[in-house]
Amino acid sequence: MDKIPLTQAGFDKLNGELKHLKTVERPAIIKAIAEAREHGDLSENAEYHSAKEKQSFIEGRVKELEGVISLADVIDPTKLSGSIKFGATVELVDEDTDEEKNYQIVGEYEADIDAGLLNMKSPLARALIGKDEGDSVDVKTPGGTRSYEILSITYK
Repeated sequence: MDKIPLTQAGFDKLNGELKHLKTVERPAIIKAIAEAREHGDLSENAEYHSAKEKQSFIEGRVKELEGVISLADVIDPTKLSGSIKFGATVELVDEDTDEEKNYQIVGEYEADIDAGLLNMKSPLARALIGKDEGDSVDVKTPGGTRSYEILSITYK
């Protein structure tokens, strides 16, 4: 199987979520299922069915996180330099609106556009990879083509 690139921060976040699910959520849902069983007839027990559904979600997420963590390839962006690649923090300016944006290019499991973490498989990240400061890139978006100028590239 292919390795999954992650930054150290992304790896730590996923590992923290896994630990929380195993040590807090899993025991809590087991207790909730036991309490719901005590209420009698399980066929009409909404609390029991809800708790079993939540348990199923938790177990699925635990398996997913264990899989991602086992395939993780933790990349330290501070050891990188040069043109844009995984881990780069990029300052862009929209050439139409002069709006400046900062993004770090990360793997899909740690991407969060609201936090400035851009999925490396997104159209914008794919357009940026391999480019240098001062370059312009055109990105096709659902709202039309956008043009960005790369103001700076840092690896932190």
